[in-house]
Amino acid sequence: MIEVSLNGVGKYYGANQVLKNIEFQILKGERVGMVGRNGTGKTTIFKIISGVEKCDGGVFSIRKGAQIGWLEQTPEYLLEFKVIDVLNMAFHKELSIQQSIRELEEKMCFAKGKDLELIMGKYAELQEAFESQGGYNIEEKRSKICEGLGIGEKFKNMQFNDLSGGEKTSVLLGKILLEEPDILLLDEPTNHLDIESIEWLEAFLVAYKGTVIIISHDRYFLDRVVNKIVEIEVGRASTYLGNYSLYMEEKERLYLEELKRYENQQKKIKSMEESIKKLKDWANRGDSEKLFRRAFSMEKRLDKMEKVDRPTTDHDKMKLALSSQERSGQDVVWVEGLYKALEEKILFNDLSFYLRIGEKVAIIGKNGSGKSTFIKTLLGEVSSDTGDVKIGANVKIGYLQQEVYFNSEEHTVLEAFRESYVCTEGEARGILARFLFYSDDVFKKVSNLSGGERSRLRLCQLMYEDVNTLIMDEPTNHLDIMGREMLEEALLGFKGTIMFISHDRYFINRLATRVVELCNKDLVSYLGNYDYYTEKKRTEKPLVESRVLRDTTHTKSTKSPKGDLNNTSTKLNSKKLKEIEEEINKIEALVSAKEEEINANATDFNRLKDLYLEKTTLETSLNKLLDEWIGLK
Repeated sequence: MIEVSLNGVGKYYGANQVLKNIEFQILKGERVGMVGRNGTGKTTIFKIISGVEKCDGGVFSIRKGAQIGWLEQTPEYLLEFKVIDVLNMAFHKELSIQQSIRELEEKMCFAKGKDLELIMGKYAELQEAFESQGGYNIEEKRSKICEGLGIGEKFKNMQFNDLSGGEKTSVLLGKILLEEPDILLLDEPTNHLDIESIEWLEAFLVAYKGTVIIISHDRYFLDRVVNKIVEIEVGRASTYLGNYSLYMEEKERLYLEELKRYENQQKKIKSMEESIKKLKDWANRGDSEKLFRRAFSMEKRLDKMEKVDRPTTDHDKMKLALSSQERSGQDVVWVEGLYKALEEKILFNDLSFYLRIGEKVAIIGKNGSGKSTFIKTLLGEVSSDTGDVKIGANVKIGYLQQEVYFNSEEHTVLEAFRESYVCTEGEARGILARFLFYSDDVFKKVSNLSGGERSRLRLCQLMYEDVNTLIMDEPTNHLDIMGREMLEEALLGFKGTIMFISHDRYFINRLATRVVELCNKDLVSYLGNYDYYTEKKRTEKPLVESRVLRDTTHTKSTKSPKGDLNNTSTKLNSKKLKEIEEEINKIEALVSAKEEEINANATDFNRLKDLYLEKTTLETSLNKLLDEWIGLK
């Protein structure tokens, strides 16, 4: 059964045509991912489906009686409700019946005779209606959604208008999921959710009985949830069956087919043009009317031929080229015994971390666990309560914040760039064009830029700063899929060191050589990408960050001075050396055993891949212990 149908739909905003000839159908129960560059009209299509806007041409239809739930990308709520009140709006019918039941219960206390009989009859009707609409399951449903989205009891009692934009989005997502509409319209539902909440949402949507249409730049999420992709490009729609990866494969196949058709036709055209030229030459030399007619006939055939346009890949891509001008030392960042508390909440307790040159490290963890605070502590923007943070020799850091700010919000894009990089206006405009700032775009005020434009401008500045270490907080947040792919390619070619916070699992998979999870006030390291992290987290204990130079008598105290780490006595050093030597011997034995296992599984590629990763983990741990042993000698 067709749930939603658009046939030749067009839409104008003033003189600007946003949608030209949109055609696609969505069947009941399908989970559809809508993809395309920012500004291609995806949200406009949602507005048409939800009835907020009318189309200016074509035919739009939706199944009669279908209930729609739309999660807007930037929600606005004006009423002074608490979070729990917003969530309870999903149960307004059930709660209205419940209120009527309570009022009847009060009347029962004083009614007698026929009045009591009438009240009892009405009471029975309302109880039956309350039960049939699932009123007795309200608490269970609400608890399930709140737990999945990380909405705790304290959070429920906060004023909705006091929340951040991301927190409001999470609450409204919870409300819509509780409503269980026939058609779910979700615009960037994973924005502002941590990985644990995203994975819960994936499972929820896969099991959802209704129809789901999702606008998202989260490729990993699309891979796991959707079974159809609708691509919006140049005002038109193309439909592909399958998830995001299958869509990309099919798109590549169609591109290569179209390119082959174009190349074959070009060969035929060239051959015909050469034949026409020869026929005319022979006709002139022999004064042959017959050959002239033949050449003319071939020219007419060539003119009438339906020409195949050369297929194009995505246009207007950011042209990024990161380069590290000067190498840093081997040790980039060294953290030991870090303790930090905000009010009554302890974020880190005796935390240690070590970053080497050339590593690409992803920092993951729940929202509120302290990931951004950790990065700001490394950069010196936030001070630790106790502990030691050291930046290595010749380390030059470039920082991309989660919310990008500039020195002067009243500067134009051109002025903001030239403030950080000295060059002529022409050179600056040429550079900015590579980051999709064209023509009058360069004269926009920084204060008027969108989140994506701010990220692009800051990236542009970073390209021309002499840095060898990049630290980024949610770098893909405001980028569309094409922007994310361009950033990935640039970062993969960067020869320096990278550390980044991200909830984008696809991005982590492509980029990270190590995943570090912030949990239980400490960092836990996994030597691989996101898929490796999830597999290892299920099967075995992770490699905890080595406690480099840790004093075995050091206690977790909020008052201990920073210099305590350097006061280890000779006696304690000897004891520590012995412990490290014993650990080195154990790991060397494990490495040897792993090598024997590799030899025994030489023909099993999948098993070999896991074994090599395990061996690498052990060797990295061994190297850290050796460094620690050398430092104490």
